[in-house]
Amino acid sequence: MNLQTEILKEHSKRQVVKIAGWIGSNPNRFKKLMELFLHGEPIESQRSAWIVGYCGEKHPELITPWLSAMLKKMQEPDVHCAVKRNVTRTLRYIEIPRKHLGKVVTICFNEIANPSSPVAIRVFSMYVLAEIAKQEPAIINELRVTIEQLLPYAGGGLLACSRKVLKQIDKMKKIVV
Repeated sequence: MNLQTEILKEHSKRQVVKIAGWIGSNPNRFKKLMELFLHGEPIESQRSAWIVGYCGEKHPELITPWLSAMLKKMQEPDVHCAVKRNVTRTLRYIEIPRKHLGKVVTICFNEIANPSSPVAIRVFSMYVLAEIAKQEPAIINELRVTIEQLLPYAGGGLLACSRKVLKQIDKMKKIVV
């Protein structure tokens, strides 16, 4: 399969599933995808982001070797929101190595607090931080305050997620105390 051609041919869930199926758990094929995601033209990065996210959900073990580069990519100026959305979505499915925790926590808090971040990125960031808080309870209070500051301005999806994560961290606090 010519990955670049297939990515540019069609932008649909059907195409994402087809390409992700071809990649499977094959690290060499995933490497080709990551090269387009990290170094391709903006449209290639944007479209491959969805496939990266899909592969990360199905085969999280493929993500860990690329995590540092993915975090760097999502912090590039003018990166498409699809890249950020799919990286944060992927972070939900992997065990984040300790060496990346600080960077992930910073990125996710920044995305939650940024009113111009799309709702999906903010929601995925909340879930990622809630998961990290299970191992790093020191962030629970900051996460609570950050979410509570959003509540008066949150729309439906963000509000529902905020309430769900607040309940989650309340349960964690009872366990920690």
